[in-house]
Amino acid sequence: MLEFENVSKSFWTGTQRKVILERASFRVELGQSLGILAPNGTGKTTLIKMMAGLEKPDEGEIRRDCKVSFPLGFMGGVVSKHSARENARYIAQLYGLDPDYVEAFCRWLCGLEEYFDQPMGTYSSGMRARFTFSLMLALDFDIYLIDEGMPNSTDAEFNRKAANILAERLRTTTIIIVSHQPQILERFARKAAVMVHGQLHMFETLEEAKQLYDYETQS
Repeated sequence: MLEFENVSKSFWTGTQRKVILERASFRVELGQSLGILAPNGTGKTTLIKMMAGLEKPDEGEIRRDCKVSFPLGFMGGVVSKHSARENARYIAQLYGLDPDYVEAFCRWLCGLEEYFDQPMGTYSSGMRARFTFSLMLALDFDIYLIDEGMPNSTDAEFNRKAANILAERLRTTTIIIVSHQPQILERFARKAAVMVHGQLHMFETLEEAKQLYDYETQS
């Protein structure tokens, strides 16, 4: 279970205070994947980082009684001067997993070939995204956090393998995905929420959430 209780978060932009959440309370039970619709600029990434424990709320409490992943695409903990192989093995040890397995899984999924043993500072943004996504799927979490879906990759084989693995994970794990595009959420979640004006509105279905989202974004 992941639970927010009266959580508030805001930032000072230099001219005004930008409210991300204001006294938001909600719970995500294991086995009930959640899609969150939020327009660009409303704080989607901040919300995901709070779920992962990478950002602290200004007020309120965030409870986690399960293993929650780092957000897809989060580069913290990945060292650019080290290779993907070295990073995979180091992070596997941090999580108490078999480094040989994590290395082999990432090498197979991300398809970097000889670059897998080169410093990550030499990678393109797409290569880095493919590696961090592979690393997230190699680790064992109860809840996976995804910001805007799979990495934007032109590698068709990576897209196929990653999509198949995500579909399989949905059977046994929980996914929380935040996006400004409703069609992305349709692949991952039945329950949905809308984050607008610092409020998180929960719905039982994505169709209900889309009605509010369309109204807010078109008005």
